[in-house]
Amino acid sequence: QVQLVESGGGLVQAGGSLRLSCAASGSIASINAMGWYRQAPGKQRELVATITSGGSTNYADSVKGRFTISRDNGKNTVYLQMNSLKPEDTAVYYCYARIVVLMGIMQQPYWGQGTQVTVSS
Repeated sequence: QVQLVESGGGLVQAGGSLRLSCAASGSIASINAMGWYRQAPGKQRELVATITSGGSTNYADSVKGRFTISRDNGKNTVYLQMNSLKPEDTAVYYCYARIVVLMGIMQQPYWGQGTQVTVSS
């Protein structure tokens, strides 16, 4: 029905940059919000950034000023530009979207499979 596929993860050195992408596909009527969560080993999954269809954004305090979330509604794609990366940013990053499927009524949450981001010190 709906699939979220992340790309762009990898290994970078501290201070470097990385750009994550997540493309949603399937029987989609609308995507009301998209975002990124991350989970480091031994820690709970945490919100990184979200963006609504209207362009309203929200960031975790730990990434403010360094990360920028954006989206291309025409491509059903969300991006996360990550600058000034720190070792503490190392985690699996998961794409998230609230989606109304075709012929559906309610928004439902969807998750990607995750992409590993590793920042070396």
